[in-house]
Amino acid sequence: MSETTPPKTLQYRMDGPEDAPVLVLGPSLGTTWHMWDRQVPELARHWRVVRFDLPGHGGAPAHAASGIPELAQRLLATLDALGVQRFGYAGCSIAAAVGAELALRRPDRIASLAVVAASPRFGTADEFRQRGVIVRANGLDPMARAAPERWFTPGFAAAQPAIVEWAVQMVRTTDPGCYIAACEALAAFDIRAELGRIAVPTLVLVGAEDQVTGPAEARTLVAGIPDARLALVPGASHLAPVEQPAAVTDLLLRHFSTAWYNPNDTSTGLTVLPESRFAPSLSASVGPVAEIAAAEQPPQVATGHADPYEAGMRVRRQVLGDAHVDRVLAASDDFDGDFQDLITRYAWGEVWTRDGLDRRTRSCVTLTALVAGGHLDELAFHTRAALRNGLTPAEIKEVLIQTAVYCGVPAANSAFRVARAVIQEETAPGA
Repeated sequence: MSETTPPKTLQYRMDGPEDAPVLVLGPSLGTTWHMWDRQVPELARHWRVVRFDLPGHGGAPAHAASGIPELAQRLLATLDALGVQRFGYAGCSIAAAVGAELALRRPDRIASLAVVAASPRFGTADEFRQRGVIVRANGLDPMARAAPERWFTPGFAAAQPAIVEWAVQMVRTTDPGCYIAACEALAAFDIRAELGRIAVPTLVLVGAEDQVTGPAEARTLVAGIPDARLALVPGASHLAPVEQPAAVTDLLLRHFSTAWYNPNDTSTGLTVLPESRFAPSLSASVGPVAEIAAAEQPPQVATGHADPYEAGMRVRRQVLGDAHVDRVLAASDDFDGDFQDLITRYAWGEVWTRDGLDRRTRSCVTLTALVAGGHLDELAFHTRAALRNGLTPAEIKEVLIQTAVYCGVPAANSAFRVARAVIQEETAPGA
């Protein structure tokens, strides 16, 4: 995005008095602003509530964002258009990441923050990129069918079939490209080294039975954010605002209405823990202050041509996956360690980082070259890489058909056998 191009805005809805302070509510991946329906009647008595949809969700325009920073920019552009300068913010899952991004980059805009089902790093990059592979191959139906298990406790899902069906339909009606882009955004999100710089009062709210971003991730956030409190909501999983609406509403009312509330108040049935209860035992997971400060400094490079190793390793992991790269590096020793460095610097740092071709095209070229050379072992993991880079199984098939003409039918036959096995494994809904 150029500096002269204004960021796109987000689809939004407003409730509550026009002259009241603004409270922004953001949804999780695969949901819409309706996930906050049960909170709005009470919250809108006190605040001008602004809810937004992610791109391609809930009928919003399917203009995919490049990452969490761009989503934050679009939200600010939306609020700017509404004349809103300072606001409270509560977000769930990916919208929690947007809130943390705003607190880090634009603390002048956020008065108070609440993050629900949040983490400083959501799983691993491989997990979210794998979701993209599955969606490209099978559409959103596998994600929709798996959503209730991820979002709700088993008892709630069994007792509330209408809400479960509502959740499934929300995912099914999401734009696939925007869903994949949101997965890529979460894959790249990692603020573990920056938590100490979040200076706004923060409520970290988590369902006690959340298996996606559970209490452990929440405690890591509270241990790292200087002015933060943790609230565990019993009987709730990932979508606590839907599963335990009254409890979540009460927590948000208390957080945004007062500086802090009494941590010994048990009238709501909620467990509210001060930071001091667990910060010492978790400080190592965030890292000492000196290490955090060092992580914020730009990498030191030699005068002249920068060492391409770091850029190469980053691209190598993005294309091949952390698990593959970790296995290769763990198996290397003094004999081939220099060779692995050469691959990272030369192939990934010098060639794959060039601007002349996008990664999809580079994957097509790489697959063709490997078929021509008969390198079936490398063809297997570059087929996985091609899926991660956005090629569909149908497009990979077309590449291999083309190689039959120019590389020979026997070579293409062997390539189809390898690629088919990889694609079946990678695109299985339960992968």
